[in-house]
Amino acid sequence: MNESASVAPVDGSTAAVRSALTEHRAPDRLVVARGLFTGPTTRVKDDLYARIVKGRAHRERYVVHLEKGATVDTDTYFGRFAASYYQRWTTVTEVTVALHHEADGRAVVALRGSDSGGNSRILSTTEIDGSGTATLSAKLDAYLDGGSLWVEFTAVDGPLAVSELEWTVAAPSVIRPAAIAICTFNRADDCAETVAAIANDSTMASSIDAVYVVDQGSDHVSDREKFTEVAEILGDKLVYLRQPNLGGAGGFTRGMYEVSGINEHANLILMDDDILCEPESILRMNAFANVTTEPTLVGAQMLYLMNPEHLHVSAEEADLSKLKAGRWAAGSRHDINLLKKKQHKRVDAGYNAWWSCLIPAEVVAQIGLPLPMFFQWDDIEYGIRARAAGFVTVTLPNAGVWHADFHWKDRDDWAKYFSIRNSLIAAALHSDFDAKSLSKLMTREITQYLVSMQYGLAYTMIRGIEDFLEGPKVLEDGGQAVLAAIREERKRFPETVKHPATNIPGVRNSDLVTRHAGFEPDKSKIDLVLAKRAAYQWLGRTQHGVASIPVAEAHWWHVSLFDAAVITDASQSGVRVRRRDKETARELTARTAKLMKRFREDAASTQRRYRDALPQLTSRENWARLYGQ
Repeated sequence: MNESASVAPVDGSTAAVRSALTEHRAPDRLVVARGLFTGPTTRVKDDLYARIVKGRAHRERYVVHLEKGATVDTDTYFGRFAASYYQRWTTVTEVTVALHHEADGRAVVALRGSDSGGNSRILSTTEIDGSGTATLSAKLDAYLDGGSLWVEFTAVDGPLAVSELEWTVAAPSVIRPAAIAICTFNRADDCAETVAAIANDSTMASSIDAVYVVDQGSDHVSDREKFTEVAEILGDKLVYLRQPNLGGAGGFTRGMYEVSGINEHANLILMDDDILCEPESILRMNAFANVTTEPTLVGAQMLYLMNPEHLHVSAEEADLSKLKAGRWAAGSRHDINLLKKKQHKRVDAGYNAWWSCLIPAEVVAQIGLPLPMFFQWDDIEYGIRARAAGFVTVTLPNAGVWHADFHWKDRDDWAKYFSIRNSLIAAALHSDFDAKSLSKLMTREITQYLVSMQYGLAYTMIRGIEDFLEGPKVLEDGGQAVLAAIREERKRFPETVKHPATNIPGVRNSDLVTRHAGFEPDKSKIDLVLAKRAAYQWLGRTQHGVASIPVAEAHWWHVSLFDAAVITDASQSGVRVRRRDKETARELTARTAKLMKRFREDAASTQRRYRDALPQLTSRENWARLYGQ
């Protein structure tokens, strides 16, 4: 049975939200971005917001103070205006930047722009003196393939203070209602901080009609003092819901379920609980979505939480023929230091992950709710399904949130079950689904795990494929049972367990010899090398002793050379011990062969079953059942 609660009485806050989620009267001008000069926390470098080009200046969140002779500009990640994206995807034809100034003597404000190659030019300038407001405008008619706008301030004859900087455009006839939905599971402190970041930005929060917190854990967010304080700030806007753990899919879908049931023209912004939130990004996503030519999914980019100056990727797409997500869309920048490099080209996304993504209610009305996949590929499948129905996704640069770096999470994890099972479901729904090609691909991957002595990971992948072939019934409970099962089943494989590096079972420190990887095999010979490694592992023609291998060098073609290996966990908090186990390898190899034969035989019929079941699986009725309503 579903357990629901709200910080305020459920009926009262729900009624208030229902009343608030209506179209709003538009202002004379729509603020699409504000000028910020520092980040939301000292963990973030100010140079992501404004650059001190020369001289001396002092940056505050909404004000920058320049000494005489200083120049500051906003040619930065959060300081630029995404001209190319507005020209391509919105009704906007002109943008205005306005600012308040306090100048002791003559100063100059310049509006600058760039093209897809990063070449910059001055669009207009104005001289200012004393106290007042400066306004500059630019046509959006020369940025289709790329380019941004930014402002530059120079204090010529004396000190200059700039504040209240806003980028505005012609407002639409009405403003769409907007809500935020945050899904959380036993990250109470993180979630409370994220909600606080939203609540404490009063300007941004005033543009949001509701904030849903969907708590699926046992360590409740509502028990945190900070959350109680936030609840007082947000008042009736905050709706706190508890429900069984249905994974990210179930948590985020609850927000979509609630909001789309109230207003069919609302914007819903999905956000992870453990991000470092830049509230300005919410304002920018929501403003952009209000001026798109048609309902559009609008995503924020991901920045690395542990390396806050680094961009994960400009935009992503999926390759269903290879069951791969997180592919870099054409023209994307990946893992770049934003203080040194910039994204100049417009990059078109295939989907946007739900660390922060706006979904218009019209999308839900037309294509239904997400699939109850529990975890992984739910956001990808939804983005692909939306695009097939005519709704594009725009990953908006200069709107970003910080999320835990992916490469700090070890891939030998229970999540692999959901990754392979759900990628197969997405491929079955949205691709030709070539069984022969996919079986070859999956056999190769499982074999790589086996030769590198990752028996638990191979088993986890096998289980995911087996359950995919069971058909849509595996999604009936939203994933709760299989989560517990797969975590328990993995315990039989010793290498899935992480150990302290100072206390490795059966290994003395003196036994360890660091072995670095050599050159990667030629891609044209990968299958030949894999076959050779498999034969040598089978025959025991491996190097004896215990190799110590850094995680960055733990390639299958290197680890498979050894009889035993101690591999650094990707989290850098411990190690995994892999040992050659011929009997386990034999068992899993036979199981794989049998499974792939079945896959080739049953793929087509399984594909039809998922396609036939899609309307029911994504229906409000199905999700209401899962929520116990």
